[in-house]
Amino acid sequence: MNERDFVGAFEACTIAAGDFHHADHVRLAWIYLREHRLIEAIERFTTSLQRFACHHGVPGLYHETITWAYLLLIHERMQRDAAPKDWDSFRRANPDLFDRKPSLLERYYAPGTLNSDLARRIFVLPDAAPGVDAARTTPSPRNCPI
Repeated sequence: MNERDFVGAFEACTIAAGDFHHADHVRLAWIYLREHRLIEAIERFTTSLQRFACHHGVPGLYHETITWAYLLLIHERMQRDAAPKDWDSFRRANPDLFDRKPSLLERYYAPGTLNSDLARRIFVLPDAAPGVDAARTTPSPRNCPI
């Protein structure tokens, strides 16, 4: 399916939930980031993904931190000087974006962070430093930077 048809089918929610996999998320993000400024791509991607999840009866699957983190990583990779300009080349040059287990995000986030309700609801900054847990509502003294 070409890019225009893929985006149209996703936004119209005509792709079956079982036919939209992690690699499809990455491809859609890449298309949005190629066509829009970063902030606009984040807005369009998150809105479309939430609508898609709701349409298929699984609104609880949407995860803000995972969504934004991947969008930011893909954007950064696209901005590199030698970044491939076409999808197939970009995919081949960035295989770690497609790994599910272990996930690329494990490099950036402490184990409990991505499982937290906070990270599901809002974008949480990376916290891979030992002893830091974004799900904590108050910092412990040893994690306090001041």
